[in-house]
Amino acid sequence: MRVATWNVNSVKQRVPRLLPWLDQRKPDVVCLQETKLADEAFTALLAEPLRERGYEVALFGESQWNGVALLSRVGLDDVAVGLAGAPGFPHVEARAVAATCGGVRVHSLYVPNGREPESDHYKYKLEWLSALRDVLETGPEDAVVCGDINIAPTDADVFDPEAYIGQTHVTEPERAALQAIQALGFHDVVRDRWPNERIFSYWDYRAGMFHRDLGMRIDLILASTSVASRVKAAWVDRHARKGTGPSDHAPVIVDLDEAPDGDIGPVVPPPSSPGGKKKVKLPQAK
Repeated sequence: MRVATWNVNSVKQRVPRLLPWLDQRKPDVVCLQETKLADEAFTALLAEPLRERGYEVALFGESQWNGVALLSRVGLDDVAVGLAGAPGFPHVEARAVAATCGGVRVHSLYVPNGREPESDHYKYKLEWLSALRDVLETGPEDAVVCGDINIAPTDADVFDPEAYIGQTHVTEPERAALQAIQALGFHDVVRDRWPNERIFSYWDYRAGMFHRDLGMRIDLILASTSVASRVKAAWVDRHARKGTGPSDHAPVIVDLDEAPDGDIGPVVPPPSSPGGKKKVKLPQAK
């Protein structure tokens, strides 16, 4: 079973990329984030082409912002929309949808960004992550947590730790919240498989960050121990970030039980032009 997660940064804009990608990579389960469409609009846009490709769909969307989806061609049972116990900001946002697919409980998540440390949105992010941990703690043994987690697990998951000082995504409380989820028995399967490799999943659109490979790894697939033991390949599809009209995120793909493309490495294809030792400021800091 091939499981993928992708923050598409507007599914409407990404249709010309999404459908060919589904045909190329043939994932069995797809978790999408930042769909930015109400459920009715998503259905009108994509229900038929997804049905033609064999996918059932579970949605939790809202117009303009947020939005998550779960596509499956291996079953879509016991759908849960939203995250029990999660706070709103101020209303409940479309950030979580879960279902059982092929015997595995799959969570498609778009974790709040946090904006600035100590801001109200940052506190909301930590409370939201606490609610997620509570849900996962009582969930089934076979589970995967997929999505834009908006946390770089360690300094190795950003191009330059000094460039992120004072920014969200790398603070100790955020990382501690992620570690509390992993302590339930969830494994960061990409990093576990490639402990010493340069791997990113997000690159800012500005300042040539992608072509210089100056990114972050904030899109994760966390698998329970029973599922992690089935992993045969785990990789970032960097090719999907290239070309015309890409998302600023690349898909993350994990193959269970068999690897149709082989154990092909942490990033496909390799980075175009890895950044060197020169210090780089984040575009938003300029």
